[in-house]
Amino acid sequence: MRIALRTANFYIMMCVDLLCFAAALYAAYMLRFDFSIPYLHVERMKGLLPWVLPMKLAVFVVFSMYRGMWRYTSLRDSILLLRAASVQSLLVIAGVAYLTGFAGYSRAVFGMDFLLTFLFTGGARLGIRILFSLRETGRFWLPMTGRTARKGARRVIIIGAGRAGERLVSELNRDVSLGYFPVGFVDNNPALKGRTIHGRPVMGTLDRLPEAIVSTRAEELLIALTEASSEQVRHIVQACSETGLPCKILPPMNEILDFKRGIKNMREVNYLDLLGRSPVELDTGAISRYLQGKCILVTGCGGSIGSELVRQIIRYAPARLVLVDASEFNLYKIQMDLEHVHGFHDYVAILGNIRDAHLMRTTFAAHKPEAVFHAAAYKHVPMLERNPWQAVQNNILGTQTLMQAAHDAGVQRFVVVSTDKAVRPTNVMGASKRVTELLMRRFSGSSTRFMAVRFGNVVGSSGSVVPLFLDQIARGGPVTVTHPEVTRYFMSIAEAAQLILQAGTMAQGGEIFVLDMGVPVKIADMAKDLIRLAGLEPEVDIPIVFTGLREGEKLYEELITADEGVVRTEHDKIMVLRCCDSAQISESALQTLEQGLQQAVQAAQAHDGAAVRRALHVLVPEYTEVEHTHTETGASGAPEPAALRPEPA
Repeated sequence: MRIALRTANFYIMMCVDLLCFAAALYAAYMLRFDFSIPYLHVERMKGLLPWVLPMKLAVFVVFSMYRGMWRYTSLRDSILLLRAASVQSLLVIAGVAYLTGFAGYSRAVFGMDFLLTFLFTGGARLGIRILFSLRETGRFWLPMTGRTARKGARRVIIIGAGRAGERLVSELNRDVSLGYFPVGFVDNNPALKGRTIHGRPVMGTLDRLPEAIVSTRAEELLIALTEASSEQVRHIVQACSETGLPCKILPPMNEILDFKRGIKNMREVNYLDLLGRSPVELDTGAISRYLQGKCILVTGCGGSIGSELVRQIIRYAPARLVLVDASEFNLYKIQMDLEHVHGFHDYVAILGNIRDAHLMRTTFAAHKPEAVFHAAAYKHVPMLERNPWQAVQNNILGTQTLMQAAHDAGVQRFVVVSTDKAVRPTNVMGASKRVTELLMRRFSGSSTRFMAVRFGNVVGSSGSVVPLFLDQIARGGPVTVTHPEVTRYFMSIAEAAQLILQAGTMAQGGEIFVLDMGVPVKIADMAKDLIRLAGLEPEVDIPIVFTGLREGEKLYEELITADEGVVRTEHDKIMVLRCCDSAQISESALQTLEQGLQQAVQAAQAHDGAAVRRALHVLVPEYTEVEHTHTETGASGAPEPAALRPEPA
């Protein structure tokens, strides 16, 4: 056990505790004999002190009571102190019973000694904390009920009187440098009305917010919800915006736990908050078993999904990360992030294209990765409609090259990052990603477990509409939306990456996993929400212009087709397609796949867009081209999204 024995504070803390131990024993005798201790018992007490005090001190050392800083004494420290005092008392009683059988000793003394030891040592620690709080802030750390704001502090109402709200007001009470003075809570649980948290009253439900603002003279609103549905967050943000006061929000709990933000780092509300804050439950043990101490390779590691996968993976202490990216700048960015933000140095950066078969073979041979996360792909739908050969070269041929290298190297797991656009595709990008799912059939029976994870749009990724809308709002509009009825599935980048890692624990080989994306969002509604978050009014301050669906786009995205069906897995946000079993693929289907791949590669090498599309039709019979003009605003006849209702396993 390592303790800083040479520090003066350590010896001071031990001396204080020794005084507390002696005082507790003396006070116990005084209380037992009505403040007049008989001479015989005085001698008994003197006989106890030489061995009781060292023994109690040894117990405190064993329980690490001198590792913490008393100025930060918490409830956890109090519980630990209670355990140490209990063990002390049991050892004293056992010692006296063994040596004397309690002959000449009062049993009540030892019971009172236990209580007084806990009170005296706990009081000493509490006193130190109060003294430091007085010196640093000029007041006690304990909850105060005063209603006078400190000079320069903004009076704030906290929305949410749950665990996050309690932690937030505790921080604000403790740290005056934050510049906030909490005056009360608002919470939609009516049972909490009239109660107090750290001296601050719960003033009612959200519909009483305007009255609470008037009565408390609040200047700002702080939303403290780390777990809430999208509907709840939207309702709260709307109510706050109607008051006209500035509004900030506490980061989601996963950001707090990942040390990306502290609980004190309030920020402006953004659109990601409106998607809901339901926590992602992960089987971290299962993830650790295939990542910890292993070599992991990530393609497209500098992109939005790939870089977040890298940041999530290093939480599980891999032995080495092999970073593969064709973009020099993106590769440099993720290197700097690992080095200077996360302090992770066990990585190898490979600048190159996944189509380079020789580079991929040598990379796998040199580093022997045990798991591969393939996030590299071209994803921009209109761009690939105009350059379809690139979808074949990068998305299909690149994935095939990488899969072959992984198979030859005996990689244990290979995870393909897929997309909802692979379902009944109407564009080249979606069709090419569907082919990457089908490529798993070529490796049926391989020792490598190939799997794909299919999900929709992620907020903040490259090509996401959110950055475009924000830029348009900053320039004063208009905000351009393709169609008033167009809908998309959305989730956060962090949530997508976490569920990809979780899906990697479930595969037996050949599965397509589908992430539960929740309820699809109308892009027009998203644009309106972003305008309101900027403090403006849609169609008043910022106009919305409908430009028509672009080439290859459809009104509704789907995660499954009606004939695929999904079944539940052990994770409530991950499902698997019922029809996916690469071990049951017929020889004729594999032959058709090989012929289609050959045709697609030949067409891509000739830069023949029409031939590329014909080859994709062979590979993906459900691929249907949809023509759109730039001014088209009517319904495109796109199918309604298939219901994501999992069938029982």
